[in-house]
Amino acid sequence: MERDNGSFGKVVSMVNQAGTARRVAAEVRAYWEGLRRGRLVPPRSEVDPRGIERALEYAFIIERVAPGMGRFRLAGMHLNDLMGMEVRGMPLTAMFTPEARKRVADATEVMFNSPAVVELTLAGETGVGKPPLTAKLLMLPLKSDLGDVTRALGCLVAEGEAIGRTPRRFEVVSVEVTEIVAGEPLAGPAPVAAERLREMGFAEPQTPFVPRVAKPGAAAPQAPRPAVTATTPEQRRAMFRVVASEE
Repeated sequence: MERDNGSFGKVVSMVNQAGTARRVAAEVRAYWEGLRRGRLVPPRSEVDPRGIERALEYAFIIERVAPGMGRFRLAGMHLNDLMGMEVRGMPLTAMFTPEARKRVADATEVMFNSPAVVELTLAGETGVGKPPLTAKLLMLPLKSDLGDVTRALGCLVAEGEAIGRTPRRFEVVSVEVTEIVAGEPLAGPAPVAAERLREMGFAEPQTPFVPRVAKPGAAAPQAPRPAVTATTPEQRRAMFRVVASEE
């Protein structure tokens, strides 16, 4: 629910229950680890939005366009709500206060260069019409089609009573960096196997096959007819029936 607040931007209501940020970050990280399958970094081309369906409104893809600068290529609605505008095409640092942008840029460059998993704990800048917010930012490196690490999958989740007057920008409380080693799983959520995606609600479950049991006295099922294979042109023509139409 939102209302226009004239020149002061939009006032957006929001209720993200405590624990939402932790849950979303765990799901996105587990999905990425499942894509990695022991490799150093998975390619961007393997990321399927259906795999993180429950986290899509918080998720994003950024591209490295300069040292320390990641630009949003895709972003969920939660990020747009926080800024009060479409963030696609904007730099990631636009969501931070001027004082925090250097730390975010440094963390982003470490994530691309090491490569490493980077997790930031954030606090929303407060002021008139801007109630307290806490947030979590997770960034996971990806390879581009050229094989260089210049893409990243991530999520940003803010928690609080309301978003308030937008745009909302954040300060950095802490930064956690986990360097990636090929062939070794990272500490954190376990990788998500394909069959687990269905259990987590990322895909429709398949209906199990249950053989029908014949009732007493019922006729035995007929054996399937053998397939007909035409070996000559005359036999193949005989297999088709021409239907004439007057229209």
